[in-house]
Amino acid sequence: MTHPLELARDWHADGRAVAVATVIETWGSAPRGVGSLMVIDGDGAMEGSVSGGCVEGAVIVEALEALEDGKPRLLEYGVSDDDAFAVGLACGGRIRVLVEPVGGAMPVEVLTALAARIAVKEAVAYVIDLDGPDRRAEGAEAFPDRFRLDRSGVEEDGRTFVAIHTPPLRMIVVGAVHIAQALVPMARACGFDPILIDPRGVFGTAARFPGETIREDWPDAALAELAPDSRTAVVTLTHDPKLDDPAIIATLGTPAFYLGCLGSTRTHAKRMDRLRAAGFGAEATRRIHAPVGLDLGGRAPAEIAVSIMAQIVQTLRSPS
Repeated sequence: MTHPLELARDWHADGRAVAVATVIETWGSAPRGVGSLMVIDGDGAMEGSVSGGCVEGAVIVEALEALEDGKPRLLEYGVSDDDAFAVGLACGGRIRVLVEPVGGAMPVEVLTALAARIAVKEAVAYVIDLDGPDRRAEGAEAFPDRFRLDRSGVEEDGRTFVAIHTPPLRMIVVGAVHIAQALVPMARACGFDPILIDPRGVFGTAARFPGETIREDWPDAALAELAPDSRTAVVTLTHDPKLDDPAIIATLGTPAFYLGCLGSTRTHAKRMDRLRAAGFGAEATRRIHAPVGLDLGGRAPAEIAVSIMAQIVQTLRSPS
């Protein structure tokens, strides 16, 4: 799907009047979180959502007015219990939405810069002075904690809003085994884009993994092409050193945020011996999670998959 800011750029380039609405603050269990976007054009056409249905109509009316005068609107709505229940909440609350007309409050050059970086899957922040005209695009280094947590929000000064836009999370799974059959749908449900690698065609079939991306290739070759980045988790599940070891070695040379390897403590000790013989020291191998997953006591493939998924989320969201 096209990112809302890319859509706003394209609509503006087509000569349409465009406003962007951003959720600044909302209730704790909202269907649309802080940083959610809605794009509205001068005819009232819209894409995206800011509340799941409670206040969209009112925001569109404000957006059309903002397109007339070029000024932003910082809107606040109290959502009743009945309205909240209608969109899936147990109780109501408060929502704040910033509406910015493109070419007015939102400079075209800033929108263009944001959309360009999003298009190439580069992490970028849209930084807004809620009390003034300043708008700018910043890289991940400016707000490392917010990028790690994927957390948009207002800074401690109470006036600087940081909207975080990160590329999709990926999970590369080496070994199309039974655990992978449970892990891959879990990964997708948690917001990851999973990719399976297994050169053994009998394992990585569409029948066993319907609708999934499967690379029938040797892991080191596939990983070289996939180029794991800081938004990528890699999990090896084959138990076969001929497959797992090249994948581990290939991953150790990347900024992947997680590397987990299936196998017992004894299996991992032998693996470490092989890695040391290949020239990898303690600093390089410290990042390996093995035996893979949190120790939840599970034994069935789905239970092991749960433990792996939990450890990946913990690693992604916890401070370094």
